[in-house]
Amino acid sequence: MGDMAQSAELAGEFERSRGHLRAVAFRVLGSAADADDAVQEAWLRASSADASNVVNVTGWLTTIVGRISLDMLRRRQRRNEDFTDMTGFDLAATESDAAGPDDQAIMADSVGLALMVVLDRLGPAERVAFVLHDLFAVPFDEIAEIVGRTSAAAKKLASRARRRVHGKAAVPTADLARQRQVVDAFLAASRAGDLGALLAVLAPEVVRRADPALLPAGVPGEVHGARRVAEQALTAAGLARFAQPALVNGAIGILVAPRGRLLRAMEFTIDGDRITAINIIGEPARLRRLDLATADIKSS
Repeated sequence: MGDMAQSAELAGEFERSRGHLRAVAFRVLGSAADADDAVQEAWLRASSADASNVVNVTGWLTTIVGRISLDMLRRRQRRNEDFTDMTGFDLAATESDAAGPDDQAIMADSVGLALMVVLDRLGPAERVAFVLHDLFAVPFDEIAEIVGRTSAAAKKLASRARRRVHGKAAVPTADLARQRQVVDAFLAASRAGDLGALLAVLAPEVVRRADPALLPAGVPGEVHGARRVAEQALTAAGLARFAQPALVNGAIGILVAPRGRLLRAMEFTIDGDRITAINIIGEPARLRRLDLATADIKSS
């Protein structure tokens, strides 16, 4: 009877922690389906373990999910696979301020598409250390057990990941904030399909360059003039729902990542409060060479 009561209590604690565990697994793995698999495996392991001496059950379950997620990342790395896919991730189950799962634009802002893209560039142990410590406040001694390192080594993993996630701007903070305001305005106008607002943020002689593979037949790789560039931007307005500002080679740019998978990156040249050039990159080899980081500067 005691064992049955203990099992029932553990099952209850697991269900109360399920949303948290799924959020942890999702941010480590970048895939809703893989997160569900990790949580299910965590229950199988937890239910067959002796939890009688566990004081913090949620913390214990988190370390189990972390260990399973790390193993999954390492298997993925060995197969050279990239599985970030936010399809089906119901934020309402894990985020108190989240909207419904069908609104992927709000999903992007809540989870951080740019963050997920950058996390994909980290090594498995770095990603686990950063996510668990910086996003979920798991102590380094517990992370050390998960990644098989000392606590000091786990701290270094998280620190190295943090530097890559936040990046280093190539311009002063004031310039970065100004860039962010302009790019935010461009993105808002694109999402709204507002031609007038786009024209207001584009310099009259703006130039848009794009990788040929991104363009429909007959569309030139280079377009000149605010109206033509704005009209071209409106043809891709649907993708703007999956776009988010990020640091691209040290300056504010945009990442377009439907379901969390990087499809294209946009670099901007900005003079004052106008965009003078846009460079759209979509060729996979070029995307891999980009220095990407999250954009921590908020427009005022």
